[in-house]
Amino acid sequence: MAIEIESSELRRITNDFSDAQKVGSGGYGDVYKAVYNGEAIAVKLLHATKGIDDKQFIKELRNHMKVQHPNIVRLVGYCNEETKKYIELPDGTSVFGRHIYKVLCFEYMVGGSLDKRLSGISLGDEWCTHYQIIKGTCEGLCYLHNGCESRILHLDLKPANVLLDKSMKPKIADFGLSRIYTASRSHTKVDSVSGTTRLN
Repeated sequence: MAIEIESSELRRITNDFSDAQKVGSGGYGDVYKAVYNGEAIAVKLLHATKGIDDKQFIKELRNHMKVQHPNIVRLVGYCNEETKKYIELPDGTSVFGRHIYKVLCFEYMVGGSLDKRLSGISLGDEWCTHYQIIKGTCEGLCYLHNGCESRILHLDLKPANVLLDKSMKPKIADFGLSRIYTASRSHTKVDSVSGTTRLN
């Protein structure tokens, strides 16, 4: 079960979200590698600039907590917190500012994303490895469509959203995030499904 992690703890384990710990960046946020309770995790700090719908964030968080399958990236923790502090501006004046932390923490996948393996490092010539990736991805997708309490359609399944563990076992990531960003023009909210839609 995913647990709530305070923003102060997330800042500590990511060295204040330092570039040295950043392992990825995407349309929804930046990803940092960290260690929490002895486990390597991927800390996804969601972009606040796109206008995150708070109710939808909580709803999608609950959906993520219910999803448990060997071929779906496991949610470890989350943060939904607002902090306030005085900030000194360049002109010397101080203002009272707020910072909203919306963070999802997942198990860290040491094999990276499938797209990096396809374009850079070879998957090898063994058919069993290729078959394991295809079969595992299909099983994870089938679970999202048919095995969940309410059907989840990914709508943005691509090699970058298929992550690999140390034994090359695939796990699907990044489903449901587009519903959080209802103010974004590059995504559409669909009431009955979760996922990213493409606009041409």
